[in-house]
Amino acid sequence: MCKKEGFLTFWEIIKAILMGIVEGITEWLPISSTGHMILLEQIVRFNASEEFMSMFRVVIQLGAILAVVVLFWGKLWPFGLRQGRVISKPSVWNLWFKVVAATLPVLVISPLDDWMEAHFYNYITVAAMLILYGVLFLVVENRRATPHVMRLEQITYRDALLIGVWQCLAIIPGTSRSGATIVGGLLLGLSRACVAEFTFYLAIPVMAGASLLKVLKFALSGAAMTGTEIAVLVVGCVVAFAVSMGAIRFLMDYVKRHNFKFFGVYRIVLGLIVLAVAAITALA
Repeated sequence: MCKKEGFLTFWEIIKAILMGIVEGITEWLPISSTGHMILLEQIVRFNASEEFMSMFRVVIQLGAILAVVVLFWGKLWPFGLRQGRVISKPSVWNLWFKVVAATLPVLVISPLDDWMEAHFYNYITVAAMLILYGVLFLVVENRRATPHVMRLEQITYRDALLIGVWQCLAIIPGTSRSGATIVGGLLLGLSRACVAEFTFYLAIPVMAGASLLKVLKFALSGAAMTGTEIAVLVVGCVVAFAVSMGAIRFLMDYVKRHNFKFFGVYRIVLGLIVLAVAAITALA
């Protein structure tokens, strides 16, 4: 590799690290990873095809998913050992069945994903959703309602299915998957800690499935990744995993003592910033 190619690859890796940091933080906090990615992509532009970038934005989530699996392995793995014998954990199976129930609505609307990205992945839509859900967070938290679902095992299949319906709204760029499910869960009477943890679990099948679908579409399109693009994808996933470990721990600790109003205000401010950037870009 010549010095010029090595230098260009180095900067692409730096960009991948920045993307991984943003993904790892914003995927789990209810502040919209898409909104942040749009802003970041105005500064950080990869020397890659649009087909690769479309795939990269989704597949980088695999690192974030792995963080959930690692942190909550004891609660997610349905088997254990007792006196040297493998046993099944009914409570964990029950949790997974509820996760599946919450995933069903997403499967129904998933064919619309590419169409939504093509038509609504823009400043105006993202800004509108950032502000709308920011307002929703403030309204929901100002209700001062007492939650009646404090533990995961208290979540009913009806609750799970309705949270899944809320999750479908995340197909609109700027909504935030975690933001939509948290708002829905709070309205259903789940505690902040309970809905946040359930949201993490819902991400596993949804994001893993979306990543697999994007990779298949990329492969079937006949496109091929360069060595630099492979390095960018791997680095982005690794960094997203490392940062997600901290972000998830932070949110679980945060919701034990605070409400979601801060995130509501943050979303509104970010939405206004996105609109400002859109106006400046249009004038330029």
